[in-house]
Amino acid sequence: MSGLKFGTSGLRGLVVDLVGWPSYSYSKAFFDSVGAASSRSGKILIGRDLRDSSPEIAAAVATAAGAAGFEAVDCGSLPTPALALEAMRTGSCAVMVTGSHIPQDRNGLKFYRPDGEITKADEAAILAALGDGATPGTLPPPVTATPEPAALDRYARRYRDAFASDILSGLTVAVYQQSSVARDLLAELLAAFGARVVPIGRSETFVPIDTEAHRPEDIAFIRDAMADGGFDALVTTDGDADRPLIADAAGRIVRGDILGLITARYLGADAVVVPVTAGSAIERAGGFRTVLRTKVGSPFVIAGMAQAAGDGAGLVVGFEANGGFLLGSDVALGGRRLPALPTRDAVLPILAALAATRQAGTSLADLVTSLGAGETASDRLPDVAAERSGALLRRLGEDAFRRDFLRPVGVPQAVDGRDGVRIALDGDRTIHFRASGNAPELRCYAEATTLAAAEDLVRWGLAAAASAMGEGAAQP
Repeated sequence: MSGLKFGTSGLRGLVVDLVGWPSYSYSKAFFDSVGAASSRSGKILIGRDLRDSSPEIAAAVATAAGAAGFEAVDCGSLPTPALALEAMRTGSCAVMVTGSHIPQDRNGLKFYRPDGEITKADEAAILAALGDGATPGTLPPPVTATPEPAALDRYARRYRDAFASDILSGLTVAVYQQSSVARDLLAELLAAFGARVVPIGRSETFVPIDTEAHRPEDIAFIRDAMADGGFDALVTTDGDADRPLIADAAGRIVRGDILGLITARYLGADAVVVPVTAGSAIERAGGFRTVLRTKVGSPFVIAGMAQAAGDGAGLVVGFEANGGFLLGSDVALGGRRLPALPTRDAVLPILAALAATRQAGTSLADLVTSLGAGETASDRLPDVAAERSGALLRRLGEDAFRRDFLRPVGVPQAVDGRDGVRIALDGDRTIHFRASGNAPELRCYAEATTLAAAEDLVRWGLAAAASAMGEGAAQP
């Protein structure tokens, strides 16, 4: 169990470290701590993605629910936001079995309270309740969960009730189905809103789609699929459908933070909450009363949305650089109502971005260009121990070292130390170093006016960081 860690998106690890006792013990610790204090229904809702290992892990979660005195409810294979919505509706805690975008040999657990995602304080409570549960024991007899197949339909109805049926009329959209748990739902919803939908790329083998760090094979597949010019856009999601991916008619993938910006403007948001890794186009675009920056991770974005709402900011939304969109307020849409859903969602930004394109009477590519968003790039140094990356980040927080370190590429203008060290440089550029929340690696992000300049800045940053940390840091 030592390989299992809470990161920016729940508990994750290798399947061999998670199946059986570990899944049971972590789940029971959640039920005994957070669940006992917050569940109002006496039920635990369980969902899963389409990985081979997810049903077995879900069975262990159901057994833990029974051992903790709860009724286990099986919501089946469905998007994580659909499970969160059902938990809110029923006043229940929930566990989603998913590794999101990571490879098939890994999996994870996402824990939900009746009011949404768990907090960092909840993570600490789970670890405290785990106690001796970290030592493998004998599982109790298995528990058969009560089926609840209607949760997915209620999630789909949320959007059918909120948007007019013709918002996508005239668009032709490729739905890259792969192994996303929302692959059929996406096709059905887009068609219900008037789009001509062409499903492509369905796979019965898990495909680890990352909506932020795109694999070369995914980029190539999408460009090939769009090469004949027959589609206005291509859409897909990561494995558990809480992060969207949209490509324009030429097969160029739209950045997740730009999808969030388009969605926020389409909804008429007053306040936007984003992590420090999102591009500065959000401030430059204007139109928002408040832009609040946070550490990386949806728990921090959710806390920021609560802060903005408490300050009377109006319609509050949040999104991450991976495109996951969080709705902190109810939204009125032409006499219809879309209720708040303060957890990452992929369906809303997909619908809103396509609807905004049709509303503007332009292409998705032209809509993105009109935002003047600039370009971003990112990469990482693997196998960097936390003490090495931490030491470098502390030194980058010192003005004299920072100026000397950055001398080959520019002059520091401003520094943000909320999560790692994000430095604004002359020439409308930024470079950002941070340690990963769930892996021994140092990440580097850059923003510039051209993609080549952003990529060059990342390459330089990783090489300079490796040199500064000395031997033991993997070279880029």
